[in-house]
Amino acid sequence: MRDRPRQTTDAVAGIVSAWGEEPAFRPGDPVRILTRSPIGHYRVPIYLRGKAGVIEAVLEPAAIDNEEEGYGRNAGAKLHYYRVAISMTEVWPDYVVSPRDGLRVEVFESWLERI
Repeated sequence: MRDRPRQTTDAVAGIVSAWGEEPAFRPGDPVRILTRSPIGHYRVPIYLRGKAGVIEAVLEPAAIDNEEEGYGRNAGAKLHYYRVAISMTEVWPDYVVSPRDGLRVEVFESWLERI
C-alpha cells in the first residue's frame, strides 16, 4: 500500500487541525473498533464494527469530529485519525488464503477503544 503525500493544514481547505493535541493511541497499540447503534451515517464500515486490530500509524492532519459536526453536535473536540491494521480472519473468520493478508482502514479516534 502506497502512502499518500503528507499535506499541511494549509493545503487542506476547511480542516480544523488537532496539532499539539496528544494522540490517544500509538503505533502498535491493540484496539477494537466500536459498535454503535442506531446504524446511521457513520464513517466506519459496518462489517468492521466490533473488530480488533493494531494501530499502524497516527495520521495527520487530525481534525474536529466530522460525524458530530455533521449532526451539529460538535463542541470543538479535536481528535486524531489512525491507520488500523486488521487481519482478514478477524473480518471474515473463514478466510483461508494467507494468514499475512489483512486490510488497512483509517478510523477516527472516537471510534476506537483500547484492548
